[in-house]
Amino acid sequence: MTILYLISFFLFVIYLGRLSARICRKSVVEWLLTTFLLGAGSVILTGFVLSALYQTANTPVWAGSVFITATLIGWVVQKLTPNHQRFSVSLLLRQRRRTYGRWFRNLTPFPRFLFSALLISLTLIALTNLLLVLFTVPNEWDSMTGHLNRVMQYIQRGTMRHFGGTNWNIDTYPKSVCTLQIYSFLITGHFENGFKFIHHLSYWVAIVSVFGIVQRIGAGRPEQTRLSASFFSALAYALLPDFLMQAITTETDIVLTAYLSVLLYMLFTYRQTNDSRYLWLAGMAFGIAFGHKITFALLLPSVFVIMLYTVFLSPSLAITFQRTWRLAAAIVVAVCIWTLPTGYLKNIEVFGHPIGPPTALKHQSVERAGPLSNLLEQGSRNVVRYAYDHVNLDGIRNLKAGAELNHAMRQPLVMLEDKLHMRLDEETDFSIQPFAFDRRFVFYNANPYWGIFGFGLVFPLLFLVLIGFIRSTPHVYIGIALLLHFLALSYSAPYDPFKGRYFIETGLFGITFLALVFLSPRATVDVPGRLLWKSYVGLVTVLGCISALLSIFLNTRALPFAWTAPDGKSFPSAFQSDRIEQMTLGRPDIYVAYKRFDELVPDTATVALGTINDDYEYPLYGPKLSRRLITINPFEQGVQPIPKNASYLFFAKSVIAPRPGDIRLGTDTTMRNSVIVPGEDYYLRKLN
Repeated sequence: MTILYLISFFLFVIYLGRLSARICRKSVVEWLLTTFLLGAGSVILTGFVLSALYQTANTPVWAGSVFITATLIGWVVQKLTPNHQRFSVSLLLRQRRRTYGRWFRNLTPFPRFLFSALLISLTLIALTNLLLVLFTVPNEWDSMTGHLNRVMQYIQRGTMRHFGGTNWNIDTYPKSVCTLQIYSFLITGHFENGFKFIHHLSYWVAIVSVFGIVQRIGAGRPEQTRLSASFFSALAYALLPDFLMQAITTETDIVLTAYLSVLLYMLFTYRQTNDSRYLWLAGMAFGIAFGHKITFALLLPSVFVIMLYTVFLSPSLAITFQRTWRLAAAIVVAVCIWTLPTGYLKNIEVFGHPIGPPTALKHQSVERAGPLSNLLEQGSRNVVRYAYDHVNLDGIRNLKAGAELNHAMRQPLVMLEDKLHMRLDEETDFSIQPFAFDRRFVFYNANPYWGIFGFGLVFPLLFLVLIGFIRSTPHVYIGIALLLHFLALSYSAPYDPFKGRYFIETGLFGITFLALVFLSPRATVDVPGRLLWKSYVGLVTVLGCISALLSIFLNTRALPFAWTAPDGKSFPSAFQSDRIEQMTLGRPDIYVAYKRFDELVPDTATVALGTINDDYEYPLYGPKLSRRLITINPFEQGVQPIPKNASYLFFAKSVIAPRPGDIRLGTDTTMRNSVIVPGEDYYLRKLN
């Protein structure tokens, strides 16, 4: 049956491409992004309907239903885009291939060097990442405790209805991404790594979007110049360390970045064409993005600034009104379809807040800061903290020599902070983990920021635009949007050294500034002379490529090859380590306990879980994801009775008192000082 499901999936992709060709203009970028938007929107909406009907785990129903949903969405959008001229996608692809080949052949020597380095680096990384996606298991902390754990619960229960999980994320996070993961998992024959597909696809979607956005920004310039600017921005974005790291994971921010990138592309394309179809598509992308994660709310000021430039500014008030009501109508409808059903309303019903319970709010949101005066003070410190965190040779400092170079490079910044008495590392009341000028290896290895592309080119070009040295109206608005999101991340939540993953959305705005290296007469490198500027851009580009390669090949969470980190700890290749070993890399002290559990408990057993909020539960489903797990210590609800159909009880001593006959699985207490959150003392009980 798996072959039939895979055939249905490929037919679905082809069908989406045909629908997209009836909606978009004659553009490869537009066709790809519209196809993605229709596909994601169709699967998400289908998932909501199937959940209501208790068919979440029904693969044949999924295989057929997505066609119906896609047809309905495609039909509505087509009706809103009359007078459309159809085109041949295959012919268009051949034309663009010739165009891009001609562009590369016509490059002068220095740009050709830049693009050769970028393309070679991306090719190596793309092949490696694809292998890592297909052949290594997920192992991110949030996925082990919440994201993938809830996906499995939804599949076992046949619905995505609220049920009360151990980790508060299970019931409070919006469920739209779960529909995409469940569809990928079921349609590939219960392939565990299918959970990663939407995230890896989002990586490429965002890259394509950046290319298209710069094409729109550079409208009116010669084709050779526009293509150089677009490729430079897109390829550099593909190599940003924080963006790269999520391409092989099941973290949620990269998917939000893809939705945001499509939204921005549609808005910039509307400014160029004044074609209302892009307002409808922008509204759809807005609704899907907001339904994906509540942190999209932090992007609203930035998105509004872009809307101001692309939609609201017009020759007359009447035209502005016509544009505004169309965009507003599209957003309202999309929010009703793709945002409200995803869980926000249920959170209000259960917890009294769209985000979640008060405990979670106080831990991770603005409420932790206390009074407004303290929020302004500590949030301002966060602005400086994150600015300092961006000035790092991410990727390169995975090597001992790179870490020493990085430390020396940052000494002037450390001295400046000391002279100004900003107390960045001393104030901790608005921090999840205290700020440190030299972050621990575990923090920057798994969650880097933008690396040298960020502090070497993005921020300097942003500064030159904002002071007026480089003149580019769209970049002024994009720069304001970038700063607004930077401020939103700083003031909305406590400082977190893992926050690099949130700045991939900020990076989407920032990376467009690299286009100025070709678009701006004052900054272009595609002219004779300017040896110093070209040398600098070339150095940043080469170091950016090295940074990207080292970020992937020395990523301890998914190492292609075995490696010993600068702190002396050895890590196996992700391709060779066993499932439990790979999944517990972030919490190695629990490995022995979880390995023994896997050996003692049959694959098809029903297991009651007496665990705590921070415990890894996803690995307990087993290598075939065939064990049934039942939560008996739901978040803040107390221990519930053990279900009669459970054959085993896995529990932490802090939750349930052990009794004679229980098997102590334990935890490696010798690692207690070296792990961020030590594991519990685990036990296993065989039930009648």
